[in-house]
Amino acid sequence: MRLWHEDLISNLPRQQLLGQHRECCALRGNGWGRPHATVNYVFDHSPYKLFQYHTLVMDEMTGRGYNVDANWRDPLYRGKSCEPYHELSEVPRTHPIYREHNDAYKQECLDNLAEKGIRL
Repeated sequence: MRLWHEDLISNLPRQQLLGQHRECCALRGNGWGRPHATVNYVFDHSPYKLFQYHTLVMDEMTGRGYNVDANWRDPLYRGKSCEPYHELSEVPRTHPIYREHNDAYKQECLDNLAEKGIRL
């Protein structure tokens, strides 16, 4: 799984949007620090950045009428089977949230979606 370029979130089809939410939940929980080639860069940043990214996903879901467990709105929350952070320093929000989400990455995401028959 990958984290889609944040500029694409508002246009993702239902399946990709909900999959992105599941991916964020997994990464925020017990998946934090577990190597995976397409998302390893996330671990080079504060977990707070992942919370910021996940918030974009949750906001889009809410805007489309999906229910999101309110616990995920807490940056310290890591899921039901993972101890929460006791402290997590807030970091400034940047655009893009992840510097790795540059124009080349955006095109890579668009190409990946196109391979699935999705044109944004």
